[in-house]
Amino acid sequence: MPKESFLQNRIKSVGYALKGMFLLMRTESSIKIQLCIALIVTVFGFYFEITATEWMFQLLAIGLVMGIEAVNTAIEKICDYIQPNLDPKIGLIKDISAGAVMIVSIIASIIGLIIYIPKIF
Repeated sequence: MPKESFLQNRIKSVGYALKGMFLLMRTESSIKIQLCIALIVTVFGFYFEITATEWMFQLLAIGLVMGIEAVNTAIEKICDYIQPNLDPKIGLIKDISAGAVMIVSIIASIIGLIIYIPKIF
């Protein structure tokens, strides 16, 4: 069997990543909520005509929250697969992973407040 080219390999990788992204959005309620929030602040961005720099910070914040949420979901799925029963060590791992999402979400919220409070008031 001939070895796949670099380009073929990259195309397959993108396909797997897209499959994972759509699976995440279809099955995880936390991502659905975050996607709704992302759409709302995007509409606000157009309405309030935020600057290019503000767009960069807003998009970075959205991407970080959703990306870390995806990693958190993957960690939870791995933990559930490894240990389906209640286990304090697995619980600690899941709590730390959820804490990472909380940290990024708080910072993203602060970024949103910095951008929009001056425009609203």
